[in-house]
Amino acid sequence: MLLRSAPRRLHLLRPHHLRLLSAAALASAAPAPVPPQAPTEWAEAPLAAVRPATADASLYHVSLDLSAHGDLLASHAAAGQFLPFRLPAAPYPIFLAIASPPPSPGSSSAAFDFLVKRLPGTPSARLCDLRPGDLVRVGASVVGRGFEVARIADARDVLVFATGSGISPIRSLIESGFVENNKTGVSLFYGVRNLQRMAYQERFNDWEAKGVKIVPVLSRPDCQWTGERGYVQNVFSRMKNIVNPSSVGAILCGHKQMTEEITRVLVADGLSKDRILTNF
Repeated sequence: MLLRSAPRRLHLLRPHHLRLLSAAALASAAPAPVPPQAPTEWAEAPLAAVRPATADASLYHVSLDLSAHGDLLASHAAAGQFLPFRLPAAPYPIFLAIASPPPSPGSSSAAFDFLVKRLPGTPSARLCDLRPGDLVRVGASVVGRGFEVARIADARDVLVFATGSGISPIRSLIESGFVENNKTGVSLFYGVRNLQRMAYQERFNDWEAKGVKIVPVLSRPDCQWTGERGYVQNVFSRMKNIVNPSSVGAILCGHKQMTEEITRVLVADGLSKDRILTNF
């Protein structure tokens, strides 16, 4: 998940570009958190891994070695937070959602993972072209509040919607213990064009073992695909069965059209906008 600039209010996360959501979109979403500011302090850290995360190499796995930056590691407190990157000759910093879970007490992990969409001609592509050991400049602390899951702490069922690289902070949420700690039923609707563009398939068994029901949705599948077809919002509209909106929470991360349409459907079914979470 990639933001081109500091996440002031809401940003549109599309495959080909990023821009601010319209005022109409803001009106249809839950109130945005106080926007984080661009960092005034920067640090240098080496890349630990850079490799394709999907079969078509449209998304990359990038891991940042932070063994020398304990304060930066400790600043990651919630799933859904971002880390700013400033790459050489780039005209602007990029803000990447952290894919790995926040460090837990006693954890030996000293790295942040990211899922980066390789957009040709952009700083994200430059990042994907680097190699392990290369130094990059990053913010001295993470930014954003992340998913404010306390707002849906009483939910018995949580509906999660992700498209494209928006699955990155959802991984952080799932692997942070959200499902087990809250004893909550979680359904994940994850939409991409085809299986070659679907990241984290190797993690699905572990996520399901944690209690996550995964509904993959492909908009342009091959003829062998027997699962859900189309777009996440359309599949959910066909499958939805919200009996008691007060016991439901929702988490959205992905394309503008998906987040707007899912929000409209949920609100029409009686779900309070305060129970619909985003990370920006």
